[in-house]
Amino acid sequence: MNLALFDFDGTITTREMFPDFMKFAVSPVRLAIGSVLFAPLVAGYRAGLVSGSLIRAAVVAFGFRGVSETRLRQAGLKFSREVLPRVMRPEALDRILWHQAQGDTVVVVSGALDVYLTHWCAAHGVDLICSQLESRNGLLTGRYEGLQCVAGEKARRVREHYDMSAYATVYAYGDTIEDRELLDIAQKKYFRWREVACVPG
Repeated sequence: MNLALFDFDGTITTREMFPDFMKFAVSPVRLAIGSVLFAPLVAGYRAGLVSGSLIRAAVVAFGFRGVSETRLRQAGLKFSREVLPRVMRPEALDRILWHQAQGDTVVVVSGALDVYLTHWCAAHGVDLICSQLESRNGLLTGRYEGLQCVAGEKARRVREHYDMSAYATVYAYGDTIEDRELLDIAQKKYFRWREVACVPG
């Protein structure tokens, strides 16, 4: 049996889905205010001066603080059913099915949010390791529960949850520099759907 590790945004999907989910789940008033407040951060991110982790933390804090956890999870379910099917890469779904047909353990390892990934992964019969939102008394705090599941945290959590020595071969699939450490723990690495010896850049 093998272990197959898949990044989600940009690897299984055709694009980064964090902005789409924010537009889908955040109230119109918060969206309007946030688009102005975060314009400098977004510009810095596009210029490579601001990390993705920083901007995600800031946007989550503004968009979700004080929001009902139940309401957001309902939005996540709707997003997984109505939006995600339209952005799937056919080659990614085929590859997941290929691994499953061999009896491999398939895991999505993502910095994306559990509120919608939980539903998508359950529907496709794959395991999930991802970023989670913190809540207290049924309300979101606007913070992540622990660290965001990106970069080195991806590899750390995989090692924490799975005995790597129990698998004949570890496969990993990613598309950005945040997936480097995830690909580094695999014997067979795929970067933007091409097999590589190491992650470029």
